[in-house]
Amino acid sequence: MGSDISATPDDASEADPISGLEAELTDFWRRGRVRTRLRARAIDSRLDPSCYPLITVLARHDSMPMSDLVTAVGMEKSTVTRQIDAIVRLGLAERHPDPQDARARVVTLTDHGRERIGAVLASAITEWRARLAQWDPDDIRKLTELLHRLGEATSDADDTRTPR
Repeated sequence: MGSDISATPDDASEADPISGLEAELTDFWRRGRVRTRLRARAIDSRLDPSCYPLITVLARHDSMPMSDLVTAVGMEKSTVTRQIDAIVRLGLAERHPDPQDARARVVTLTDHGRERIGAVLASAITEWRARLAQWDPDDIRKLTELLHRLGEATSDADDTRTPR
């Protein structure tokens, strides 16, 4: 029987909250990668999990120029292009000429893609509701606010700093 190494903070994280935060985030990201893989496979068994964040961004918009997608997901243009190629091949998205710029392309989820991602996102919300059913709604709001603040505080640092 395995143990969950993230079950409780250790004494070191109590003494140094930043070390504790780093450990908890590392565990949270690991569990998030597992969820991402499962959700990508639920959309299409052939969908590479690395495409999932891109599809979730597309799901929030009717269509997006490629340049906006690159910015939104924070990846290199060539990587985003390869991922868009993959989801287009699966019939989940399509490219169209950008009405604002004839040289550019916009990406849109297909009806099938929107249906698949909608079902997976609805399932994810249901799962989160079940997992957090005993939480006070104000705690969930506060956690959401704190995660947003953490994201804002770390967004530039992630792009410019390398580990020492």
